[in-house]
Amino acid sequence: MYKVLTLNNISVVGLERLPRNTYEVASEIMNPDAIMLRSFNMHDMNVPASLKCVGRAGAGVNNIPVSKMTQLGIPVFNAPGANANAVKELAIAGMLLASRNICQAWEFTKNLNESDAELNTQVEKGKKQFAGFELTGRTLGVIGLGAIGRALANTALELGMKVVGFDPGITVHGAWQLSSDVESAASVDDLLSRVDFVSFHVPLLDSTKDMINADRIKLMKKGATILNFARGGIVSEDAVLAGLDSGKLNAYVCDFPSNKIKNHSKVISLPHLGASTEEAEDNCAVMVADQLKDYLENGNIKNSVNFPDVKMPRADSCARLTVVNMNVPNMVGQITTHLANANLNIVDLINKSKGEVAYTMIDVDGDVPKSVTESIASIQGVLAVRSI
Repeated sequence: MYKVLTLNNISVVGLERLPRNTYEVASEIMNPDAIMLRSFNMHDMNVPASLKCVGRAGAGVNNIPVSKMTQLGIPVFNAPGANANAVKELAIAGMLLASRNICQAWEFTKNLNESDAELNTQVEKGKKQFAGFELTGRTLGVIGLGAIGRALANTALELGMKVVGFDPGITVHGAWQLSSDVESAASVDDLLSRVDFVSFHVPLLDSTKDMINADRIKLMKKGATILNFARGGIVSEDAVLAGLDSGKLNAYVCDFPSNKIKNHSKVISLPHLGASTEEAEDNCAVMVADQLKDYLENGNIKNSVNFPDVKMPRADSCARLTVVNMNVPNMVGQITTHLANANLNIVDLINKSKGEVAYTMIDVDGDVPKSVTESIASIQGVLAVRSI
């Protein structure tokens, strides 16, 4: 029986992927094999010795101590792309809100207390101050062309916009999913100088913190709009406020309110609604539950932020051994030597690495004695060993 600890409310649709005859799932549980969470902050949490994997029902993993998990040999899974449509639609909505001054116009109308006849007069007088512009023919810059960025870029083209993208790390698979009409920028600065809107879809790292700052706002067109549905720290609030006050920027639309920005007349700050749809929560939970289940039962890894993708069919009548170790020379040789010393025949083997860690799956004839897993665990550099 596998034990799964949930640290947030997880979609029932996702939890149903874990059969009750083999999984115990609860918000309070001792010695969990896996943890599922959304926004819970794990940084100050004591990691159970029994823990084998962590699944974040969403894309960002800033609330998880990934480096610590890596050192313990624990893969951290996320759900890239599962909330892409939800965030894409919100970004499109953000452009419409900003371009047509909808929020300001709504407030104006709500505050009219006259009779209907006088109200209509005031509406006709007041509407001129909220005149906006259309998206068709405008240029959107998309920084970060993962699942969300690609979806946004493709949809913006369908709305008649021009799109410029920048992502030096885009994969071949990702490029195939991106319309050929999306222009490529040589750099962030090149992109910013060409666009009327810019939307960010990158993780918050040292390299992306304050990606929008005062110097880069100077490069932008007068009247440009910044959209941030990625992470708050990617945009310098002081720089954006200065740009709004000077008239350089038209609006700032973000999913990360703060007291500094939330009351500014040209800021639309939403309460982190990006993935807050029933469909996105279901999709994220299903994806993560499937990944945790495949890892626990088969050792396969997909969509881990700290481990390589590894998948190997199960050989008939074989036991499976999984080993997490530091990515240094001669680890596979040492592991297989221990198996040979125990007269265990290797039927299949796969080894892959990602950064500082490597992951090996081995199918062997017969069962793997506990003494063998213990001897492999004693090898210097080995972080975790499992016999499935």
